Amino acid sequence: MKALLVNGSPHKSGCTHTALSLVGEGLAEGGVGADEFWIGAKPIAGCIGCYRCAELGHCVFEHDTVEEFLSIAGSYDAFVFGTSVFFSGIAGSMKCFMDRVFFSNRGRVDFALKPAGVVASARRAGTTATLEQIEKHLQHQQMIQVNSRYWPMVHGNTPEEVMQDAEGVQVMRVLGRNMAWLTKSIDTAASAGVSKPTMDEERASTNFIR
Repeated sequence: MKALLVNGSPHKSGCTHTALSLVGEGLAEGGVGADEFWIGAKPIAGCIGCYRCAELGHCVFEHDTVEEFLSIAGSYDAFVFGTSVFFSGIAGSMKCFMDRVFFSNRGRVDFALKPAGVVASARRAGTTATLEQIEKHLQHQQMIQVNSRYWPMVHGNTPEEVMQDAEGVQVMRVLGRNMAWLTKSIDTAASAGVSKPTMDEERASTNFIR
């Protein structure tokens, strides 16, 4: 079993990477492996609401890290999405990445009921608003959010400072251990014949205009 840790910071080996690595340590303690996926530092186009993905089966912007992620995501059992905080919110490139991954997926990757966690890294503030932004994507895909013993955030301006955030470091490791337990529990349930809820009910979509 393996989790995919998504690094949404433009800095490949910065504070977000450090936080995700700590989650990876917790996963390893629980017997679940992990890979890290860096979304990169190049600009990522945001969703333009063209709905071409419904026709094409993929995003109209084909050749970037979004499609690279979707091409491998199906082989993973759990996910952690991490981002640095920019101006008290999610990093711009990560917002574009998340929007397009979850809107253009169109059933290519079955994210439903897979464990997922979120991580925010900030120098000082904006973490809770950022976490809430990421969580909306997981809820849209019916993912099971894994929690820790406190909000999953770390503070620091450098990886070295992050490691001085004793509570944040602990929260990351607990998140990893909790995710490992839930991931293996889901696998055990499937082996015991416990079926997932049916997903064949047609989606209702209501516009609040009379």
